[in-house]
Amino acid sequence: MKKVPKKQRQSRIIRIINEQNIETQADLVEALMASGIAVTQATVSRDIKELGIVKVMTGEGTQKYVTLSHSGEVAAGRMRRVFSEAVISVNRSNAFVIMKTLPGMAQGAASALDSMYLDEIIGTLAGDDTIFIATCNSEVAEKLRAKLVSLSITDSMETTES
Repeated sequence: MKKVPKKQRQSRIIRIINEQNIETQADLVEALMASGIAVTQATVSRDIKELGIVKVMTGEGTQKYVTLSHSGEVAAGRMRRVFSEAVISVNRSNAFVIMKTLPGMAQGAASALDSMYLDEIIGTLAGDDTIFIATCNSEVAEKLRAKLVSLSITDSMETTES
């Protein structure tokens, strides 16, 4: 086993994520080692964050890591579906918008939300089924809440019509 340059390691991570069902960072470390790359869990954790890899629920009720491409567009295609299918509710409290998602879907939905590059958003924080979205004040938060409700409803309708 050998240490490889970061770009090569990250390229291999993306290939592994796209080709295999990787449920945990330990699984990813194991897959990298099996391919001859020496790596620690801490390094894999940093790579996952840098590459924008998130965990999503599978149809079988398990979770797996997936790569989500970020673009300047309003979360096209799969990203919009991840967002609309995950969102259960969107509420506001002062300058925060709080989104409830299906269990295990908050990180995927937050990644989709981040890829929308909405000016109203200062930052997002995702747990298992909740996303906290910081805005600069309550008026902006209310406008963002309405926009997100509209996006999730529109996207859900587009998904069922397709």
